[in-house]
Amino acid sequence: MKLSFAEAEAVIAVARHGGFRAAGRSLGQTSSALSHAVAGLENRLAVKLFNRTTRSVSLTAAGEQFVNGIGPALQSIGQTIDELGAEASEPSGTLRITTSLGAARMMLEPILLAYSTRYPKVTLEIATDAAFVDLADGSFDAGARLADAVPPDMVAVPIFPWLRMIVVGATDYFAERPKPSSPLDLAKHHCIQHRMANGRLYRWEFERRGEAMTVDVPGVLIFDATELALSAALAGVGLAYVEETSARPHVEAGRLIEVLSEWTPPFPGLSLYFSGRRNIPLKLRALIDLIREGGR
Repeated sequence: MKLSFAEAEAVIAVARHGGFRAAGRSLGQTSSALSHAVAGLENRLAVKLFNRTTRSVSLTAAGEQFVNGIGPALQSIGQTIDELGAEASEPSGTLRITTSLGAARMMLEPILLAYSTRYPKVTLEIATDAAFVDLADGSFDAGARLADAVPPDMVAVPIFPWLRMIVVGATDYFAERPKPSSPLDLAKHHCIQHRMANGRLYRWEFERRGEAMTVDVPGVLIFDATELALSAALAGVGLAYVEETSARPHVEAGRLIEVLSEWTPPFPGLSLYFSGRRNIPLKLRALIDLIREGGR
């Protein structure tokens, strides 16, 4: 037998307030409407839930069993509805984002910390993985990757529309070696290599005036994170091919020297991506809006 939420709510309210009139006021209904709903349920159950007199209304044994069994479930349902209503008006809950370590570092201050400060009721969880993570299983609400890595069935929102990779080396490193004037000159240098998530060594990419070039650079030091390559370059062990924003402070401080700048133009940058097949929760919509504001 089906039980409507309204019927269960009516029984619980009458039991709590000890009468139909007070229960009706609490639910915004007339006492006659409430009495009719309870009577209809009693008829379908073929059992009395209340003893009624002209002066009082009390639960029968069956009514007590009903209230004890249905009451907690009804309270849980009501609490869930209230929580959903609160989430609909103010971002809350947990927002899980998958991204790479480098991308997380780039987003930390302008986006992630600003979001966490603005929306304290949201638990923001960032999981870093060099490999691309599919959102299909629902483990994550969204991801952040380079624009050309975002699947075509995902909705993409640019975070940093353009990025740039640069080649850098420490001042001490160049004190003993000439600066390369062409990507081909890298064959004469110690280069810090990067192993990608697919297991292959990354081939350094260059372009100048429409001429594209990829170079298999020499080197005896290999990392799977560009952050480590940058640290190694700062230590003077070789040249690193890294994202500009991570290296620029060191270049401006004189710790690193940028080379081959005319060969490293900007490329499509970092995007937030998420499934467009379901409604966007408010917590994710708030992040999208913050990104479009520029992290302010």
